Amino acid sequence: MAKAVDTNGKPYNRALMVVVLLIGTFCTVLNQTILTTAFPTLMKAFDISTSTVQWLTTGFLMVNGIMIPISAYLSSRFNSKWLYISAMAIFEIGTIIAFTAPSYGALLTGRLVQAVGVGIAMPLLQTLMLTIFPASSRGAAMGLAGIVIGVAPAIGPTLSGWVIDQYQWRDLFGMIIPIVAVVIVGALFFMKSVIETTKPRLDWLSVAMSTLGFGSLLYGFSSVGDDGWTSVKVISTLVLGVIIIALFVWRQLTMDHPFLQLRVFKSSEFTIAAILSSVVMIAMTGVEMVLPLYLQIVHGMSAFHSGLTLLPGALMMAVMSPITGQTFDRIGARRLAIAGLFLLTAGTLPFVMITKTTPTIYVTFLYAVRMFGISMVMMPVTTAGMNALSFDLISHGTAVNNTTRQVATSIGTAVMVSVLSNVTKNAMPAHHVLTQTPLVYKVRAINATLSGYHATFWVAIGFCILGFVLAFFLKGSKRASTHVTQANTDGLKTPAATDNGGEA
Repeated sequence: MAKAVDTNGKPYNRALMVVVLLIGTFCTVLNQTILTTAFPTLMKAFDISTSTVQWLTTGFLMVNGIMIPISAYLSSRFNSKWLYISAMAIFEIGTIIAFTAPSYGALLTGRLVQAVGVGIAMPLLQTLMLTIFPASSRGAAMGLAGIVIGVAPAIGPTLSGWVIDQYQWRDLFGMIIPIVAVVIVGALFFMKSVIETTKPRLDWLSVAMSTLGFGSLLYGFSSVGDDGWTSVKVISTLVLGVIIIALFVWRQLTMDHPFLQLRVFKSSEFTIAAILSSVVMIAMTGVEMVLPLYLQIVHGMSAFHSGLTLLPGALMMAVMSPITGQTFDRIGARRLAIAGLFLLTAGTLPFVMITKTTPTIYVTFLYAVRMFGISMVMMPVTTAGMNALSFDLISHGTAVNNTTRQVATSIGTAVMVSVLSNVTKNAMPAHHVLTQTPLVYKVRAINATLSGYHATFWVAIGFCILGFVLAFFLKGSKRASTHVTQANTDGLKTPAATDNGGEA
């Protein structure tokens, strides 16, 4: 492999640069799942409802989704070394705010600041890894990054539970602060500028429209748990969100250089793949958020043990993802997706019958089956979608797919948690029952809580079935196609990434 050089022609140590990138990525991805088993603790600490605490995740995902297309502009406009350092510094500031948060509002602010840093750093990692390695080594390089990305969310819930049981919730953020500080210092020495910069124009009106539109939708869905589906606030914010998003789509389709290149949806294969990856992410993230609540509130388990219950499933996905990637190279995405979504649906269906006496090992097994199914769908479907685009649209397809997935996940998760809160609240016995017959009230309250979980899992099954049906419309081929080309995207031109490492 030829010697790596930066944009100034100076040699650099590629291995040390990759180490810095992967450690920083590990911290940011770990942060995405580290609150999964901490929600009950945070609900007690700040005296907040389920629909309120879930903003720590859904708000985080929404900001991620908004920042992904902006990061494409930033990576083209600014020196990649200082952009990565800035992203990690923003993440560090958000982590410190969360660590010292005196109130829920301050904690949420810290999470949203973190999300800005993650929204820049995560796409930048992929771009940098593809840039500093030659084409012949990119598969192995991305596989290395994939292992880190797979292991971090796998250990997140369990690590979170252990920290909650042994220390305080603040330590979830406190333990990350020194590691990120070391990453920033390491980046000062080992990160190099390897991406050629230009001066592209960012359409700030599109940024504002996407933020307001998707933000309004998310706020509306998240408010259902407290206000109900017929609330004026819920209906008005949902309608406003739909109107602004419609205007946003119209603007993207009529611009020469749009904020998000929505013309990639002209490829039916890409469209189906984008919808499938979004559906699977909703089914995964929503249940991953709800199960620890069930285990801790209904079963009375500790945060650590509820995290251990999810660990086998998470490790299953981390181990199987590279295997299913190799299988995709042989048989394509269609059969993998159909089988995976069947397993996901079959593994979710029994959850609608869980009770307060359901064995923990049963929950662990079903969750592992679900994650096995997800591992068969996520990477193969995403790759198939990218293969359906011509080379000049790959970068746009990546931005659109990641943005769609993050926004859909945040809204879908908000819907599931809102259903949980709304159904539970409506099924709760009247307060006078508590004073007259406390034991009866306790039984009815548990049943009301279980009704909420059953309804939520029915929603998850709905997403699974939708994905299962869509999987049959995927094409069997694993090869790249040219359904969307330069010619039918109104003259769109995207320069191919240059290999600044000098090895191509």
